[in-house]
Amino acid sequence: MAKNYVGEGEVLDFTNAGAAIAAGSVVAIGKRIGIALTDIPTNSVGAVAVTGVYTIAKLATDDVSQGELLYWDPANSRLTETPGALNLAGFAAAPAGAGVATVRIKINA
Repeated sequence: MAKNYVGEGEVLDFTNAGAAIAAGSVVAIGKRIGIALTDIPTNSVGAVAVTGVYTIAKLATDDVSQGELLYWDPANSRLTETPGALNLAGFAAAPAGAGVATVRIKINA
């Protein structure tokens, strides 16, 4: 095996310099997102998944098709299909019609 191999990269350590993060919350990591796997107190390091499929809040008026690109809106703590200046979060793993408050997303894909 290569001597510079670190790991599969599915879970990364995240240093939380802000408010406490609850397990299951979206964590902004630069221009990508992750999902906190455990509670991460302020000024602590915790595990954040950067791959996988998760159910996350979305803009309820968006009619999302499977495979559609989704963007993280940190100001409203939800996904949207409208990119604007938002960062790409992944794509819809399943459809979620208008009036539905959540969507399954394959993050960082």
